[in-house]
Amino acid sequence: MADSIQKKLQGEVEKYQQLQKDLSKSMAGRQKLEAQLTENNIVKEELALLDASNAVYKLLGPVLVRQELGEARVTVGKRLDYITAEIKRYEAQLQTLEGQAERQRETLSRLQQDFQRAQAGAPGKA
Repeated sequence: MADSIQKKLQGEVEKYQQLQKDLSKSMAGRQKLEAQLTENNIVKEELALLDASNAVYKLLGPVLVRQELGEARVTVGKRLDYITAEIKRYEAQLQTLEGQAERQRETLSRLQQDFQRAQAGAPGKA
């Protein structure tokens, strides 16, 4: 009895560890997006300070290419929209994973209690 509970407990622990890895990976991805969002907001603010007489350049590989100010503003705006949408997606994913992790913790707790009871009920076996 205790052996089967122990095997099930081990499997559930592995599931929980995988959930923790997924959660950590999602948090890292979200943090990266937050950094990109901040960077792009700074670019947007700088572009707002410019007028049509200013030159704007875009880095394409090792080359700087002249870009129209309006085009640069639109590009940064679209990038901000994309990053914001990705952050929302990551937040939804994080909520889902946190819920799964909480349910997994409850399952582990119940199995640990069952395992302890099974061990206490069979004192000759260890």
